[in-house]
Amino acid sequence: MILILCSLALLISFYLLAVICDRYFVDSLDKIAKKLKMNSDMAGATFMAIGSSAPELFVAIIALFKPGNEAIGAGTIVGSALFNVLVIIGASAMVKKAVISWQPVIRDVAFYSASIVWLLISFSDGSVDLIESIVFVSLYVVYVFAVLYWRKILPYSDNVKIESEEKAVEPTNKKNGLLKKIKIGIDKFLDFIFPKAEKYWLVFLISISMIAGLSYVLVESAVAMAEILKIPSVIIGLTILAIGTSIPDLISSVVVAKQGRGGMAISNALGSNIFDIFIGLGLPWLIFILIYGNNVPVVTENLNSSIILLFATVLATLFLLIIRRFKIGKNSGLILISLYAAYLAWAIFQAL
Repeated sequence: MILILCSLALLISFYLLAVICDRYFVDSLDKIAKKLKMNSDMAGATFMAIGSSAPELFVAIIALFKPGNEAIGAGTIVGSALFNVLVIIGASAMVKKAVISWQPVIRDVAFYSASIVWLLISFSDGSVDLIESIVFVSLYVVYVFAVLYWRKILPYSDNVKIESEEKAVEPTNKKNGLLKKIKIGIDKFLDFIFPKAEKYWLVFLISISMIAGLSYVLVESAVAMAEILKIPSVIIGLTILAIGTSIPDLISSVVVAKQGRGGMAISNALGSNIFDIFIGLGLPWLIFILIYGNNVPVVTENLNSSIILLFATVLATLFLLIIRRFKIGKNSGLILISLYAAYLAWAIFQAL
């Protein structure tokens, strides 16, 4: 019975996170980005990535301060990173074929590779110290500046050449009456809580608060499920939480891919991963160390192999883009999603 309740809590929380992030949080950040006159890839790699990665950040913070379950946060972020690279880029590729600019991809892959290498170095002694956590946060600041000035180093435009004008088929709504009523009820509740879109700063603050609360529910439910099923909590983070918290990333990337902005979708996926590792892990570690004065112990079991796989997926994705001359389409998307399915099967096998 408890397992069923925890599963329901996870599903409802995932749905609420997806709706809040997609309809309110990312929208408010998009308005802020326009106010600051940011170009599309910069917005995708920073504000869009921050907005859609907020669940992972809050899960990592809450899990870190819950004794004995610190690995959930790291597992969620590593698993989410794999989901972003393989499923989100793959799904975006399958939605609409496009030719993307190679310059921002090279930038994001370079910083993402650096984040993975630094993660492995930090994990090598089984703990993260103050200097290592500061480096994580500092490297993200460097990344933001690189995004700001990358066009001056390697000039490129936002224009994306669409290779296929086929229309996306809208899914048919076949929900039964009960589910539809629940969805309408939740939507009305959220519309009542959130102010009008013009008050985007207030929308931003309310979104942050609700994402933090839902992240707490996710961590508590995941811990309870791990105890009931008698499996390591890190596995729950690598699989269930990773997929659930990445839903906002998937939604926002597919939306912009449908609009023909494939480069922005990839910048969002890679930018989210860069944010997840440098800030999603680095910032909670830094806060923990500053508060308690102790290094943060890390559980490397089931994590190191996933991190190595993560690095391999980045190289494989870059190789795929290069041989396809930075074209993304259904075949490329199918390959990436298949690789994630294989990883998921391996992760579940490891837990048995």
